[in-house]
Amino acid sequence: MAKAKNGGGVQNRAIYSRVSFLQQAAILLSSSSSSTQPHSSTNAGNKSSGPVLEPESFPLQGLGRRLATDLRSVSLKTRIRLSPAVKQTICKFCDSILIDGETCTSTIENRSRGGTKPWADVLVRKCHACRREKRYPVSAPKQKRRTERADTGTLGVETAAAAHPQKGKDVG
Repeated sequence: MAKAKNGGGVQNRAIYSRVSFLQQAAILLSSSSSSTQPHSSTNAGNKSSGPVLEPESFPLQGLGRRLATDLRSVSLKTRIRLSPAVKQTICKFCDSILIDGETCTSTIENRSRGGTKPWADVLVRKCHACRREKRYPVSAPKQKRRTERADTGTLGVETAAAAHPQKGKDVG
């Protein structure tokens, strides 16, 4: 009597749990750092009467970015494929966590002529830290992986000559 095999568990469970922890911690630190109000103080000897932002006002924002950087590096080193939803919550340029209304601004653009094509909608997320924009198609279907796609993009020489019989012949 042989032992029954376990029901196909997830490989690299420890790595997936580490990535999940890093994501949750980065989101928590980014949301708490942006919800704290900056301390304002005025100096009596300073001629400007506006509030002065102290460097201690956002102590956790750098830590949230560091955790997001670690998340990306762990997934790259261990060759774990992150879901598109996780990738879209991290700024590709400065590694800050993108939270709508707090650390980024999201708008939907349609640059087609007159905005008449509904399939041309694009979600534009602008990071408040680095002021860069990243665009994501809204209604486009998800593409298949390269290995799952059919090889339809290349035409052989024979089929190209058969499709255009007049191209290679001299008319004379």
